[in-house]
Amino acid sequence: MKVIDKILEDEKKVVFSFEFFPPRTEDGVENLLERMDRMVAHNPAFCDITWRASNADLTLDIANKMQNMICVETMMHLTCTNMPVDMIDHALQTIKSNGLQNVLALRGDYDSKFVHIQGGFACALDLVTHIRATYGDYFGITVAGYPEAHPDVIEEDNGLATPESYQSDLAYLKRKVDAGADLILTQLFYDTDIFFKFVNDCRQIGITCPIVPGIMPINNYKGFIRMTGLCKTRIPAQVTAALEPIKDNEEAVRAYGIHLATEMCNKILAHGIRTLHLYTMNMEKSALAILMNLGLIEDAKISRPLPWRRPANNGKEDGESSQQIKGDNPTNCST
Repeated sequence: MKVIDKILEDEKKVVFSFEFFPPRTEDGVENLLERMDRMVAHNPAFCDITWRASNADLTLDIANKMQNMICVETMMHLTCTNMPVDMIDHALQTIKSNGLQNVLALRGDYDSKFVHIQGGFACALDLVTHIRATYGDYFGITVAGYPEAHPDVIEEDNGLATPESYQSDLAYLKRKVDAGADLILTQLFYDTDIFFKFVNDCRQIGITCPIVPGIMPINNYKGFIRMTGLCKTRIPAQVTAALEPIKDNEEAVRAYGIHLATEMCNKILAHGIRTLHLYTMNMEKSALAILMNLGLIEDAKISRPLPWRRPANNGKEDGESSQQIKGDNPTNCST
C-alpha cells in the first residue's frame, strides 16, 4: 500500500513513522531487525530505510525483511549517487517484486560534493521523472523538503540561505511534486516556526501534497552537533542554553532531547498537522518515550517473536520456547 494512501485514509487521525539506517555488520543488522520488530508493535504508518550506496544489496535485503517479515509498510530511500540508470532500475524492480510500493527519491551526498556519473541522474527531479515514466502509478514517491533550504545553498558565514536561494529551492521542490511526487518529508529542524513558515510558503506556490515533519530526537550531544553541522540546521538559542550545562551527561541530554521533541510535536499537532516522522538513528527509547508523552502509544508490551527466529531453547523439551513465553503466533503479513 502507498504511504500517501495510508496518511489520507483518515486525515483526522495522527500517524507516526520511523526511520532507520543499514548497520555495517551482520550482528548489527540482526539487532536492528529485533528493534524494528519491537517498535512496529506500536503500529507506525510506515518505516523507512536509508540507502547505502556502498552496499545496495544490504539495503534491498533489509527493505524486503521489513516489508515481508516484520510486516510494516516500508519506504526505501533511493539516491542518484554512483547509480547508473540500470542500477536504479534493478533496485526498483527488486523492491517491486518484493511487494514494496514506496520510494524516497533523493539526489544524495549533500555532505560532500555530488558527482554526476556517466549514465546516471543529476538530481532527485530526474529520479522522480524516471520512476513515473517507467513504472507509472505503481510507486508512491516521497521527496525531501528543506525548511531552511538545501544545505548546498546555506551560506557558511551566517548559516542562512539568501531569500533568492530559498525561493529557488521552493520552486525546485514544486517541480519534484509536479513531476510525480505525492509526499514531502522534511529535513530535521529544531525551530517549529521555521517549519510552519516552510509549510505556508509551500502552500503559497501551489504545493498541496502532505508535508511530513522530520523530527530527530537529541540522543547525545556530539551526535547532535555533528548532524546539525552536517545539515546546517539552525540551533535555537534556548536549545544551546539548555544543552551547554549538561552536554557531558548523556542521560541528561537524552532526557532533554525527549522533552524538546515532545514540545515540538505538541506544537506541530496543535497547528493541525497530523503526521510525525521520527529519525530514530536506530535507537528506540527516545522515539517511544516521545510517542508515549504524546499519548500516541501505550507502555511497551512484549512484542511478537520474529517469524524467522528459532525458539531460545533450540527445540529442547525442557523449558519454554520464546514463542510460548510471548504467547503469540509467528507473524503473518497477510493478516
